[in-house]
Amino acid sequence: MTQKERYESAKEMYAKLGVDTEAAIELLKQQPVSLHCWQGDDVTGFDHDGPLTGGIQTTGNYPGRAKTPKQLMEDLEQVIRLVPGKVKLNLHACYAILEPGQFADRDQLEPKHFAGWVEFAKKHQLGIDFNPTFFSHERVKDGLTLSSPDEETRRFWIEHGKACIRISSYFAQETGIPCVMNIWTGDGYKDIPADRMGPRMRYKDSIEQILSEPYDYQMVKPCVESKVFGIGVEAYTVGSAEFSLSFAAAHTEQCMPLMDNGHYHPTEMVSDKIPALLCFFPEIALHITRPIRWDSDHVVLFDDETKEMAKEIVRNQAFERVYMALDYFDASINRIAAWTVGFRSWQKALLQALCTPNEAYQQLQEQNRMTELMVRQEEIKTAPFGDVWAEYCERCGAPAEDSEWFAQVQKYEKEVLRKR
Repeated sequence: MTQKERYESAKEMYAKLGVDTEAAIELLKQQPVSLHCWQGDDVTGFDHDGPLTGGIQTTGNYPGRAKTPKQLMEDLEQVIRLVPGKVKLNLHACYAILEPGQFADRDQLEPKHFAGWVEFAKKHQLGIDFNPTFFSHERVKDGLTLSSPDEETRRFWIEHGKACIRISSYFAQETGIPCVMNIWTGDGYKDIPADRMGPRMRYKDSIEQILSEPYDYQMVKPCVESKVFGIGVEAYTVGSAEFSLSFAAAHTEQCMPLMDNGHYHPTEMVSDKIPALLCFFPEIALHITRPIRWDSDHVVLFDDETKEMAKEIVRNQAFERVYMALDYFDASINRIAAWTVGFRSWQKALLQALCTPNEAYQQLQEQNRMTELMVRQEEIKTAPFGDVWAEYCERCGAPAEDSEWFAQVQKYEKEVLRKR
């Protein structure tokens, strides 16, 4: 059988289960997913030469790391050719493109320092998301930024956040697509603090000052992201889950919560938190990663929790309410492959969720027909999803077979990455 014949057969089988695969494919093609630039250079950025600090760590030294904006853009273009679906670009402030001999500290960043990224985005018809960079900088004092008791330090980082609001507005205006701007810091303490509330009150005030910078909330979408702990701040994190959720709930007309599924205790599942937050927040944002024991930022795979997160977005018809972005950085493997595997895995999870008779399952639950629900949920696991996935990739102009796109990655590594 040809691939087209296999798809037609799969479409018929799914139809018997109550699933319209054509509708699933067409809907998914319209859903943007943010591709994070920092996988390409191990979160190094272009505005400093120092080490990665502030609660973040990459492991590995695989050859081919992008060292210039041009190289990073070339790598991103290679990934875009290999993945299906609608790509959006996600940048950190440390990826400002400065001219030779030019310097602009983070509190002085301007839209002009990101004009090259806007040109790149327009070339590929991409929206842009953005992140202030509150780490890997000499003005991080005693591990603190927005919560620092030193007012000069705190003022520097507040001004950085405000500058990022202005840059986010620039991105939205230039692309015509809303820009999600995420606020996350690694502020905290390695051992037990004497004052847990004071830093959080300063953090609250700092974020409120950042959000006082004028912006159109329809086009600029600030987020607050929590974390349970970080490297060097194991005992106490200022921006905890309770703090971030409470802040977002108190400022629903100015910002939204962002959940990174690596930023919680190991037994907590963000898939369960998604519908909980959708009960109260008009919009939420996600950073999709794969933690192993801690926030290890492994490449996203087509695994159980990835599938469950996608299910909750789809079954709650929340595509218009959930902003989806990838966030991981593995320096031990080919970085192009890491990007590609993660993006394709999340696309697979969303497509499989769309190829599920969710309404029928919900009715079974409401009627307490739990035995039948279990049987039907198991039944669909062996449906010919691979043939629907192959059809989706073909319609998006992306390779369907892993061997096909991986051969292109190997060729790119030999011809480009190994020569850097």
